[in-house]
Amino acid sequence: MWRTGTGLARDMTPIDPTRKDLVDEFRRQPVGRQSGDLRRMLNVMRCHPDLPHYILVCTEAQRTWRLATKTPGRHTPVELLDHPPFHDPLEAEWQVFRLRWKALFDEDLHHDR
Repeated sequence: MWRTGTGLARDMTPIDPTRKDLVDEFRRQPVGRQSGDLRRMLNVMRCHPDLPHYILVCTEAQRTWRLATKTPGRHTPVELLDHPPFHDPLEAEWQVFRLRWKALFDEDLHHDR
């Protein structure tokens, strides 16, 4: 299930980059009910100390979202990324997943389903 020795920080569960079934699951269901394996993978990706802390910023209520980064913690500055805005928050979630995957495994995931 989870591979060891992928160079993650101590006490962090490694991610198995061959688990494309989890990538496919996330693409189909980026929010809501997800398998335990996918939840564990997302937790590692979202808390990884070597990755930016990505967030989505709603810039026009329920219409436009932008990618941003911030330092973890409350009341820390937010930096909007130079990326076109999204009109579908699920597509924005997929883009964040793809950015994290690329940073961890130097592998581009296809944009399409």
